[in-house]
Amino acid sequence: MEAFLSFFENLENWQKLAWIFGVLSLTSLIEVFDPLINFDYKKWKHAGVNIFFLVCTIIINALFSAAVVGVCIWTGENSFGLLNMMSLPMWASLLLGVMALDFIAQYVAHVTLHKVGFMWRFHMIHHSDTHVDATTGTRHHPGDYVFREIFALVAILITGMPIAFYLFYRILTIPFTYFTHANIGMAEWLDKALSVIFVTPNMHKFHHHFERPWTDTNYGNIFSLWDRIFGTMVYDDPKKVVYGLDILDDSKDENLGYQLGVPFNKDVKTDYMFFKPRGNKD
Repeated sequence: MEAFLSFFENLENWQKLAWIFGVLSLTSLIEVFDPLINFDYKKWKHAGVNIFFLVCTIIINALFSAAVVGVCIWTGENSFGLLNMMSLPMWASLLLGVMALDFIAQYVAHVTLHKVGFMWRFHMIHHSDTHVDATTGTRHHPGDYVFREIFALVAILITGMPIAFYLFYRILTIPFTYFTHANIGMAEWLDKALSVIFVTPNMHKFHHHFERPWTDTNYGNIFSLWDRIFGTMVYDDPKKVVYGLDILDDSKDENLGYQLGVPFNKDVKTDYMFFKPRGNKD
């Protein structure tokens, strides 16, 4: 197990980038041969917009890396955190660490991004994509991703996990991120069976519906358990989903200037945190 974790701890930056773009390329290729929806769009232009946000994400992740390493070293040296208070086999500690990150840094962070007004304004960019495909998994406003990194630091502090656990989780989350957003026509029986434990493509599509209540469901990243436990899971025919967001201009979903400015755009009216009905699309 130590050798296994050491592998992730010693990955070079180019290997991490190769993994990101390799998984993204594979899921994008599958979309071509087995699409859920036959989009009429310029796939490369659409991908270019979302990859711009991916580059921003990679930069932010690099900037936070020093803080992550620092917190991991401090918790280890001071035996701080839940994992340092328990005597568990390494595999069990790793599993708990992964689940803690998935719950705090993904599920809780994601719900918070939806429920806190000023945070939602940054997160709207992820939902503004009207052609959800694998590249949509990379579509996060820089402000949105900063919030997520802060939640990750909190998860590390609470658990006291070593850096290897965190790096393993980061590598593991990449195929889930791209696969669950991918425009893939997955067999319903298989998707539904997998969704008992994991987040699946059909399951996650409801989260990208243009209006509530579906927008406020299926927040999970790897495990569907959190949505099941907290009553935020739905499952239906994914072809009923209409992508985009009812309070934004769909025609500008590939306009980078507009998307980056949405959080500060006073013309964008949102009462999300007050749980009031929003206007419907025409």
